[in-house]
Amino acid sequence: MKKFLLTSALALSTLSFAQIDFKNTRFGVTAGGNYSRVRNAHNPSGPRYAFQGGALALIPVGKANQFFIQPEIVYYGAGETGKDKDSKGKSGYDAVYGNDYLSVPIYFKGYFSEAESEFFGMIGPRFNFLMSQNVKNAPADRAYYDPDVTDPLYPSVSGKAASFNFALGLGVGYSYKRQLELALKYDLGLSNTYPDLSKEKGGTTKAKSEQVISLSLSYIFK
Repeated sequence: MKKFLLTSALALSTLSFAQIDFKNTRFGVTAGGNYSRVRNAHNPSGPRYAFQGGALALIPVGKANQFFIQPEIVYYGAGETGKDKDSKGKSGYDAVYGNDYLSVPIYFKGYFSEAESEFFGMIGPRFNFLMSQNVKNAPADRAYYDPDVTDPLYPSVSGKAASFNFALGLGVGYSYKRQLELALKYDLGLSNTYPDLSKEKGGTTKAKSEQVISLSLSYIFK
């Protein structure tokens, strides 16, 4: 049974690759806003609003004008802040834990029909490579949230973000004449964004996964 499933998967992959039409690839630009948070990482914990922007390619799959592979390369702001509504006035409320990435999502994209203007769905992995980390106003009792600060009592605990993380991206959107497209996406973090915070005294050992909701506008050149 395992051999059958493996053989079927390889055959499907080979068939799909054979149907990819690289010569009719179109290119475009994309930009939008991100709402991000990180599970199980900081206290207090609140959302960060950031920006994303970059370039994309739209690669046809098959002969129908309906299925595509859409790789992107974008600047991608994520992380979180301390702006928990129940923590106003407390230490750490004004904290910022900003992570900025060079992000490479690779989506499988399907339009609901072959019509020029149509809704679409997309799914695929997102690979994030950390470009910079900016931490401000960490709470006084958790100064190690800042990767540039070392607590002598807990020298192994650090708020340094992982240099690489990955997520599963899901999205829906609407295309106007296959050129101007609006998309709502959710990136479900699958890796540990702050691995050394798992050593925090009294903290949780659960993975500190980054979650991002974004709204983006793309223009695809003919």
